[in-house]
Amino acid sequence: MSIKKMMYTVVTACLGFTQVHADNVTLTVHHFLSSKAPPHARFIEPWTRQIEQASNGRIKFEIFPAMSLGGKPPELYGQVRDGVADIVWTLGGYTPGVFPRTEVFELPSVHTGSAAATTAAIQENFSLLTEDFTDVHPLLVHAHAGNLLHMRNKRVTSVDDLKGLKIRTPTRTGGWMIESWGAEPVGMPVPAVPQALSKNNIDGVLVPFEIVPAIKLQELTEYSILGADGSRFGTSVFMFMMNKARYNQLPDDLRLIIDKHSGAAIAGQVGELWDEMETPGKKMQIDSGGEIIGLTAAAKAKFDALSQGIEERWATEATDRGIDATTLIESTKASVIRASR
Repeated sequence: MSIKKMMYTVVTACLGFTQVHADNVTLTVHHFLSSKAPPHARFIEPWTRQIEQASNGRIKFEIFPAMSLGGKPPELYGQVRDGVADIVWTLGGYTPGVFPRTEVFELPSVHTGSAAATTAAIQENFSLLTEDFTDVHPLLVHAHAGNLLHMRNKRVTSVDDLKGLKIRTPTRTGGWMIESWGAEPVGMPVPAVPQALSKNNIDGVLVPFEIVPAIKLQELTEYSILGADGSRFGTSVFMFMMNKARYNQLPDDLRLIIDKHSGAAIAGQVGELWDEMETPGKKMQIDSGGEIIGLTAAAKAKFDALSQGIEERWATEATDRGIDATTLIESTKASVIRASR
């Protein structure tokens, strides 16, 4: 073999070697819950393993739970937008105004009490939401099963029982709802809830049963309140998002693997999973001696009647921002109803 050909062979081999290793990527995942919380253990971690397996190890992940990359939960959106983290899982409600269209699914008049139904509705209407995600690459937008009222020591059987009390809300629409009940909304990320309850800074919280194990809510509250038919007080919408530039820089085949494990491909499974995650928390509340109160139809109707103004308030704000609020509300409600059958 000539020296020239030998040099060509060596260079080609080196380039090939570099290309193989350049295609291997490690992505960081950041979120606000502990590694023991069900969303981490049953969704985020299994999702990363599936992609690692599908890519034959070419995509790897480093997961940073409990804000261990730094910052506070409301900063997660900015971190993924700016590339501090490659992927985050967070609540849309932590950054009010950033997802004005997607916020429609938080409305108590839209969500009826099923994570699976509302998550399916989000996928069905995603073409109406895309302008909310121009600065990031959405992997999945989904809902939890819906908020209950968990009260520290106040037994609630009617809306009048809440007057003057301080209730934690995860979203601004939840804050409007609490105001309509005559109570005082207190906004805070869920990791701050245990201390706020233990110090009597709040009287109750709006969260699903799913979060009970993660923050030991059964040790801090005596009552959990929902509609007798299982209906809830709105929901929270979660954003599983990737840095846009990081996604676009991936080789085509690795992007395809990400795509096959994103959006509509996993929405059904995730929606059912979040409904299933209600069971352990509900059991923990009962086993601790707590009481789960199903409001009578008449009592829940009073809550719902007061909450109806939330939809009107949201529609007015959205319309002022140039959003077709009427179409969004009508389409999302119809989708939730279809998915609930």
